[in-house]
Amino acid sequence: MPTALASTPAAPASPASRRRTSASVVLRSVLEHGPVARSTIARLTGLSPASVTDYCARFAELGLIREASAPRRSNGVGRPHLPVDLDDSRFVVGGVHVAVPYTTVALLDLRGRVVVRRELPHERTDPGWVLARAAEGLAGLLAGAPGCRPLGVGVAVGGWVDRESGTVVEHPLLGWRDVPVRRTLGEHTGLPVHVDGHARALVNGERLFGRARGSGSVLHLFVGNVVDAAFATGDEVHHGPRSQAGAIAHLPVPGGTEPCDCGQVGCLQAELSERTLCRRAREAGVSDGVNPMHVVTAAASGDLRAVRLLVARAGAIGRAARLLLDVLNPETVVVTEVGIIHREDCLSALRAGVGAERAASVLPTSFPDSVLAVAGGSVALDVLYRDPLASSPERN
Repeated sequence: MPTALASTPAAPASPASRRRTSASVVLRSVLEHGPVARSTIARLTGLSPASVTDYCARFAELGLIREASAPRRSNGVGRPHLPVDLDDSRFVVGGVHVAVPYTTVALLDLRGRVVVRRELPHERTDPGWVLARAAEGLAGLLAGAPGCRPLGVGVAVGGWVDRESGTVVEHPLLGWRDVPVRRTLGEHTGLPVHVDGHARALVNGERLFGRARGSGSVLHLFVGNVVDAAFATGDEVHHGPRSQAGAIAHLPVPGGTEPCDCGQVGCLQAELSERTLCRRAREAGVSDGVNPMHVVTAAASGDLRAVRLLVARAGAIGRAARLLLDVLNPETVVVTEVGIIHREDCLSALRAGVGAERAASVLPTSFPDSVLAVAGGSVALDVLYRDPLASSPERN
């Protein structure tokens, strides 16, 4: 008679893994709660006060945190607490976001705030030229901020991005295939470079610095010229083999009529992309360009044709999001899309498309004025907060 298979216990974490996790939770606690006493960090993290003190001393030596200027007393008695807080005055990360029409370069501080940014329109899209120009743009930003020391560079790109190898495997709209972004940009900048898809990058930005902080699970839906998604549970963003998770461009839209480059009709990206929005706006006489902000501007000035285009698109995005919610059941949904960022009627249409029972869990991006800059910088900042000692200035 067959015997039941005994469950195999998970292998215990190595000392190095435990140190990495402990360092991460301590620095994240300072980010989320600072200025905060070390005793409070110990209570929040479950680490011993001695361990917290050791990690804080190490972070202070590296210049990542500092003691707050005014000590606090507990109930007005006993030794005063010396709260610690992030030191956001000296270190930055570079952020690069490669979109179809332009590249955004930026510097972000340790709180994910954009210090300075610049848009570099694409005169051409061959990867060597785009990445060399991005490196020049970052160098120019750093030259204008002489008091800032860079810890590394984060790169966010649409399409299929393999995070482990730092490669854009495929980006049809740019014509990129197997582009070694990490290696190329690292050679240009001399800095550590980290690369990820922009939807996953923005999930990390939302978890670290946005409204999704503390959420048990997050779905992020990015709708631009590229349409893709990312899903995080707890502290982990799902990547899948070769980071292919989140590829939703060719999901079918019921009743869709737009032809797709794949040969089908009604694929999600073909129906909802900014290219389609702008083409429909030109056909309706709303605008004659390829910038979706022109449609938003027309709607703000009272053009009802522009309003209808934006609201209809937001509703369709909501219906697409509802399909993903049915499968993934996330606690929080964040949508980055130009109309939803700027108009309440578009946000209402999005939530109506999702359905009343889940509407309250659906939010617009936390970074309406700097979403692309934050996407790039969040790739590097996620690495810092996951393993702060390995990402420290003295290692770079």
